Amino acid sequence: MALIKKKILTEYFDAVFSGKKTWELRLGDMEVAEGDTLVLQEWNPETKEYTGREISKEVTYVRKFKIDELFWPKEEVMEKGLVIVSIE
Repeated sequence: MALIKKKILTEYFDAVFSGKKTWELRLGDMEVAEGDTLVLQEWNPETKEYTGREISKEVTYVRKFKIDELFWPKEEVMEKGLVIVSIE
């Protein structure tokens, strides 16, 4: 099990902290697996410093993909973007 530390902006940190945001969309530049711990460290882009607040969450699901491996044509993805939906 790995410990993965990542920056997170205040608006997203607050949503994770409150329990409203139960997902993360990240660049696929890391090795991450179910059971790993994701440590989200609040980052202030104005001061370019960490605020000192952080929250740890267990990774329960991972789906890594490339744009050209999606179900939709790449052109449509580039035009319309993607939507991540959190469900219970």
